[in-house]
Amino acid sequence: MPLGRQSLEEFRLRGYLVLPGFLPPALVERLGPEVDHWVESGLRQRSIDACLRPDPAGPPPFVELELAAHGELAVHPPLLRLLSLLLGPGFVFHHLHSDRRAPGAPGKDWHHDYEQNPQRDRRFPMAHALHYIGGLTPSDDSLVVLPGSHREIAEKNARAHLGSAVLPGEVLIDELPPGSTVVLHSALFHARRASSHPSGEGFRYMIDGSYCRTGRKWPPVKPYWRHLLATGRRLDLDREQWPELFRDSHFTEYEPHTA
Repeated sequence: MPLGRQSLEEFRLRGYLVLPGFLPPALVERLGPEVDHWVESGLRQRSIDACLRPDPAGPPPFVELELAAHGELAVHPPLLRLLSLLLGPGFVFHHLHSDRRAPGAPGKDWHHDYEQNPQRDRRFPMAHALHYIGGLTPSDDSLVVLPGSHREIAEKNARAHLGSAVLPGEVLIDELPPGSTVVLHSALFHARRASSHPSGEGFRYMIDGSYCRTGRKWPPVKPYWRHLLATGRRLDLDREQWPELFRDSHFTEYEPHTA
């Protein structure tokens, strides 16, 4: 995907890029059933439970990267080429989350997802790629972003007391075709705002992949993060083209979240 200097400057200043129809239809067609399986089989809940109550016996039996299309999505060549422009040539995979939401599900408060404790600088960028497999319509929960807020030094929940209320300067993203991707600087404040007129049918599909520039050690968010990276290496997802993508040395030890 050609990306002009203006788009790179937009990401630097505003903290996000909207890429309608970014993913190829053939990949999108395979991702939907995998999300259904991930949720309906209980694998998603088991992955959550493994974070909330780590099992001394080891990681969950299956991780998202082992779903064939999800593994391909995590290393989708156009995405990795884009990230090399936005983050720099060296970056590492952080995590992949996959879910679907029923109509009328609650929203999510204003927050950001930049992994740093305590929050102290933005020298090294981190990005989240939000893949909307079925697209977005006004009857779905919308994505709301606060342009430029990624340049603030603030805790993740600094605006959580506002819920998902309308904020001055926000941008509402509620119409996207299937297979669209929104790339956020991870420090950008954003929210999921529940639709005021949900359709009552169909799911809102979203897969979230995260990546960090190398050069500092990043906090992992899953206690079984080593297993996740080892799975990427075992499946040869980097195809020997991105040697840092699944390397353990870019992370600190896992610390449970206390808030």
